[in-house]
Amino acid sequence: MDRKKTIIKTSINGIIVNLILVAFKAIIGFLANSVMIILDAVNNLSDALSSTITIAGAKLAAKNPDKEHPYGHGRIEYLASMIIAVIIFAAGLGAFKESIEKIINPVSANYSVISLVVIAVAVATKFILGIYVKNTGRKINSQSLVASGTDALFDGVISLSTLVAAGVSMIWHINLEGILGAIIAVFIFKSSIEILKETVSDMIGSRVDEDLAKKLKETINSFEIVQGVYDLILHNYGPTGMIGSVHIQVPDEMTAKEIHVLTKTIETKVYKEFNIILTIGIYAANTSDEKFAKLKKDLDEIVKKYKSILQLHGFYVDTRTNNIMFDLIIDFDEKDPKDVRDSVISEIKEKYPEYEYSVIIDNDYSD
Repeated sequence: MDRKKTIIKTSINGIIVNLILVAFKAIIGFLANSVMIILDAVNNLSDALSSTITIAGAKLAAKNPDKEHPYGHGRIEYLASMIIAVIIFAAGLGAFKESIEKIINPVSANYSVISLVVIAVAVATKFILGIYVKNTGRKINSQSLVASGTDALFDGVISLSTLVAAGVSMIWHINLEGILGAIIAVFIFKSSIEILKETVSDMIGSRVDEDLAKKLKETINSFEIVQGVYDLILHNYGPTGMIGSVHIQVPDEMTAKEIHVLTKTIETKVYKEFNIILTIGIYAANTSDEKFAKLKKDLDEIVKKYKSILQLHGFYVDTRTNNIMFDLIIDFDEKDPKDVRDSVISEIKEKYPEYEYSVIIDNDYSD
């Protein structure tokens, strides 16, 4: 709730500031006959719309999970960010169109000292607003606020270019509005595409953040009996909602009761520290046996020869079925991971033909 309130409060502040700027800039733009100032006012109006969408997205995203959406509604924030990115792109398109028309058919503007002072105040206001909204968005991990803040900062740049164009026009009687507007429009396009790309990446499912993965593994490894942490997978259901799974390696003589207590303790600690719902699987280690330890060492030497193999884990020898099990994490750049796996099996089988081999190819999710 605190996060939602922060998003709404920040967005409302943005709406109020932008509507005030719209009124002032529209009046000055018409009085000065300046296309750039009028365009600037329209951009401020789009900022107010962006903030309204951010508020709507925050409220919808904060809805409790239901039967149809058991993972919650957090990903609605990503949709809000996409809409804002499209608005920014549309604003850039409008700016580019108006600027080209201004270059082809230049119209002299009548700036006054008062109008320049108002524009200068607007520039400072937009930069302060943009930094405030963007930093707040980063602090609470709200992409929609970051997008709104970025939009505000670009409006500040547009306002600054208007001020520069006005100064040049008054001193040297050279009209730069169209040229500056076209250049800035290109940067607006670039910004909107970057926001859209980042948001789509999160919606598709991006790689686990390296720092988060490291801290999670350190927390789990802090339990003395845990011999290794593998296969960390996190699914993002919004900026603040994560569900995932992980495997831990423990001695194979542990009882079901001991394993239950251990995994529940780890899951509780992770939830309290990271607000992540984690399901824990088990890899049993039986390499304390000298024969199996030697087998594992030989297998490690074989694996080292393959540059595309990033990790071997989950090694276990099932003496009842004479079956050796392990997982291989193979680089995404490897064109034929199955061939690599089969080659490893073939080499180890030459040394230990009495065993069967069950090998799973894992993806490099976070290791």
